[in-house]
Amino acid sequence: MSDMGAPIDGVRRIAVLRANALGDLLLALPALDSLRGAYPDARITLLARSWHADLLTGRPGPVDDVIALPPISGVSEAAAGHLAPEGLFDELRGHRFDLAVQIHGGGRNSNPFVRRLGARVTAGLCSPDAERLDRWVPYVYYQHEVLRYLEVAALVGGRPSGGAMDVLEPRLAVTDADRAEVARELGEPPPRLVALHPGASDPRRRWPAERFAAVADRLGRPVVVTGTGKERDVVEEVAAAMRTPSVPAVDLLSIGGLAALYERCALVISNDTGPRHLAAAVGTPTVGIYWCGNLINAGPLTRTRHRPLVSWTVACPVCGASGVDLTAARCPHDVSWVAGVSVDEVAEQAADLLG
Repeated sequence: MSDMGAPIDGVRRIAVLRANALGDLLLALPALDSLRGAYPDARITLLARSWHADLLTGRPGPVDDVIALPPISGVSEAAAGHLAPEGLFDELRGHRFDLAVQIHGGGRNSNPFVRRLGARVTAGLCSPDAERLDRWVPYVYYQHEVLRYLEVAALVGGRPSGGAMDVLEPRLAVTDADRAEVARELGEPPPRLVALHPGASDPRRRWPAERFAAVADRLGRPVVVTGTGKERDVVEEVAAAMRTPSVPAVDLLSIGGLAALYERCALVISNDTGPRHLAAAVGTPTVGIYWCGNLINAGPLTRTRHRPLVSWTVACPVCGASGVDLTAARCPHDVSWVAGVSVDEVAEQAADLLG
């Protein structure tokens, strides 16, 4: 392992690769804040996707600008077959990055990309099969993502931006434009509002829809049910199962608008997915339903305002395939792995947070 911890002299431009999903970005924010603290006068450019630019452009925070990458397999696109277009690296090298930081993953695909940026120093994560960077730490799957990326930032002099545990939880600024979007699309949110987010990109992380409805009915609060277009069916299922009325909000708001909606909520109850991280990042208490393995990597780090409920299922409920063997292929079954969490458990934590 290479030299760790010394800041790089003369750094004026920093490139950071983090080009995946919403939760991934939010979990990387403490590391970005740490880099900003170490290099207060440098320009930090996030190499990401177009939606990152939409969210972060003009928003207070550690990122100065975003370069939206085209689809590149293993870098900005999961599917195979997407090569970096001709001329891309000439364009990126034209930014004259002094430091390039990889907080994207193990590095098998992303480290060769980062090395081609032409930065004086590269730093990041390395799985055993990845090309080495100038400064690196090993990528070990079961590590909390926030701490993983802070460890990378520490390679080049970054430190958490305060002394309290709370600084480890990601923070995202909400803007007046975000709040105006909520007012335009939904009007004035009612006081004591609770949001439910019953979707998740992986169906195995979804708590049963009828249980979200049962918890909401017990709380007796105004309820909004949020989701993306792909989650419309489960949002409608939750709303139909509730005895009391709720407001569905499917693809109604941008990510910034959703942040502003959550900011107005007394509580967000969610599966382990990007919107739970978003709610926490704007300071709203959350109850999250987690599969045990995912809790290690992506659960909240504090418990004053955030309560994860944990399913200890370690094998597929249908075929028994292991969920903890990292060498095993994913089985084809999409049943919930978090159905072991009860309505009583979630309702108890929700009531406690609501006071």
